[in-house]
Amino acid sequence: MTQRSPIGRIVAVVLVVLLVAAPFIPVTIPVVFSGPLNSPGVLNLLALMLIFGALALTYDLLFGFTGLLSFGHALYFAVGVYMTTIAVTHWGFTLLPAIAVTLVVGLVLATALGAVCLRVGDIAFAMVTLAFAQAGAIFVLRDPLRITGGEEGTPLAFRRLPEIFVGVVNTRYVYWVALAFAVLVYAVARWVVHSRAGRVWQAIRENEQRVEVLGLRPYSFKLLSFVVASVLATLGGIVYVLLLGGASPGVTTATFTLTLLVMVVLGGTGTLWGAVLGGALYTYLNQRLVSLAGAQTVQDLPDVLSTPLSEPLFILGTLFVLLVVFFPGGIAGLRDAAVGQRAAGLVRRLVPSGGSGAEEEVR
Repeated sequence: MTQRSPIGRIVAVVLVVLLVAAPFIPVTIPVVFSGPLNSPGVLNLLALMLIFGALALTYDLLFGFTGLLSFGHALYFAVGVYMTTIAVTHWGFTLLPAIAVTLVVGLVLATALGAVCLRVGDIAFAMVTLAFAQAGAIFVLRDPLRITGGEEGTPLAFRRLPEIFVGVVNTRYVYWVALAFAVLVYAVARWVVHSRAGRVWQAIRENEQRVEVLGLRPYSFKLLSFVVASVLATLGGIVYVLLLGGASPGVTTATFTLTLLVMVVLGGTGTLWGAVLGGALYTYLNQRLVSLAGAQTVQDLPDVLSTPLSEPLFILGTLFVLLVVFFPGGIAGLRDAAVGQRAAGLVRRLVPSGGSGAEEEVR
C-alpha cells in the first residue's frame, strides 16, 4: 500500500485547520451553504458530514478492507445513540459515565454477535448480521422495557449535560466534538490498516484460503475487524445523539446500513479518505438537495424537468448510478485514474513510439 505523499499530508493538515477555524469564519459560500460558515445551521450540517464521513470509514474497515458485507452495522451505531440517551435520561447518569457504559455495551455486543456471525461467510454472514439488526430494530420499536420511546424516540435530558453542549448558541462545541471524532476514526483506521492485522485483513479480502495456508486464523482477524469497526460506530452514535439531542428509530433500520454501503461505494471501497469523502458528500447532498429542489428556479422549469428535479432522492440516485457506471472505483478512483494518465503521458514522452533504444534506456 502506497504511503501518502507530502502534498497529501499538507492538504490534510490545511483542511483540518480550516475545519477547526470554521466557527470563527463569518463567510458565506453562495449556493454551497445557506448561511455563513459560523452560523449554527451550517455548523450543524458540517458536523453531520463529519460524523457520517467517519461512520462510512468504520464500515469500509469491514467491507472495503476485510471483504465482509454486513447488513447490520447500523445496530452498533444505534447502540451508541440509544444507550447514551437511556443512561442519561432514564438512569440519571452524567455524560462521561454514560459514554463509558455505552462503549462497554458496544464492545461486549460486538464481540458476542461478531463471534456468532463470523461462523458463516459470504451471503450467510450478511443475512445473519441483518437478522440481529432487525431484532434490535424490533426491540426499539416495540419498547418492551419502556426505555426507547418506540416510534416516537426519546429525547436526551439536556439538564444532565455540560452546558457547552446545550443550546443552539453552543453548536460550535458539538461541531468540534464531531471533528475530533472524525480525526480519531481516521487516525485509528490508518494505523490499524497499516499494521500487521490490517495487512491480513486485505489478504483475507483477496483470498481467505491462501491466508489459511500461511498458518493464520482468518476468523480471529475478521473478528478483530468486526469489533474495531463496531466500537468506532458506537462512538459515532454517542456524538450523533449529542448533536441531535435525542434518539429516533431511523438509525436502527437495515436501510441505514445500506446507506453506509452507498457512501463507501461512492467514495471508493478500500480507501481511507475516499470513504470519508463519500460519507460527507452523500450527507451534504441528502441535506442540501431538499432545499435546492424547492427553489423557485427549479419550479419555473418545464414539468418534464421540474418534476424529477424536485425529488432529491431521484437526483441523488441518478448521480450515484452515473458514478458507479462510469467510475466504478468511486471518487478515489478518479484520482487514481488521473495519476495513471499522467504517468502514461510521462512514459510516452520518455519512450518515443518505435524507439527500442529509448525503451532500453528507460529500463
